[in-house]
Amino acid sequence: MSRLKLYLDLVRFEHTLFALPFAYGGMLLAAGGWPGWPTFLLVTLAMVGARTMAMALNRLIDWRIDALNPRTQNRHLPRGLVKPWETLVLALLGLLLLAYAGLALNPLTARLLPVAVFFLTFYSYTKRFTWLCHYFLGLTIGAAAAGGWIAVTGSFHPVAYWLWAGVGLWITGFDILYATQDYAFDRAHGVQSIPARFGIPRALAIARLSHLLAWGAFLLAGLAYGAGALYFLGLLLVGGLLLWEHRLVSPEDLSRVEVAFFQANVGVSLGMFFFIVLDLFL
Repeated sequence: MSRLKLYLDLVRFEHTLFALPFAYGGMLLAAGGWPGWPTFLLVTLAMVGARTMAMALNRLIDWRIDALNPRTQNRHLPRGLVKPWETLVLALLGLLLLAYAGLALNPLTARLLPVAVFFLTFYSYTKRFTWLCHYFLGLTIGAAAAGGWIAVTGSFHPVAYWLWAGVGLWITGFDILYATQDYAFDRAHGVQSIPARFGIPRALAIARLSHLLAWGAFLLAGLAYGAGALYFLGLLLVGGLLLWEHRLVSPEDLSRVEVAFFQANVGVSLGMFFFIVLDLFL
């Protein structure tokens, strides 16, 4: 059990709370309610597998960079708490879960598997050559919401696209906030990021713009779906959480980035899911 806890900590399993509620939200919207236990369980397996694979590979790919960075040098691989081969095995187990779920759901999810695996692997390398790395991360994780829709319908739809855009831009915004912590290190070691490229004040402005666009995409998703009043009430509350998140951080004070990163954004994802459920079932 202690080893299992170590592996869960390695991949920051609690951060599944960012994307999983949106995958469930896309699934429920596509079904117009409860999709049945088989679909629910397969979507859950796909999400857990995809995130486990992506995070394990990210830790493995960034191992040397993490060992140099004062903020990350206490992570599992730099400290030797977990071996590289264990991390790779964990990534392969995640891939097996994702592949099983994708093949079992429908023909479109099966055909999209190679695309998903490519982006789940590729985004970890993007910080080595482009400051757009945050948008690659958003594109990759944002697919969770569209994936929930596709899992039910086996097809794309404008609602799925808007949900994908909303989640992707939201992820992008808070990843930029998170990257401000590594501003000095990234500039010194040639790691690409928006804060390192444009400076912290402009990076915070770009994060705010990304979150404004994310809110607009969620609004368009609700309009395209024909959602009820409760969906839009939830969207107003999510907008308030995003405003609070940006009030916590300023160029002069980055001490509350962790609070903004985790607490505010878990509130966004769980809040949107909660109001999607209320809107559908009430």
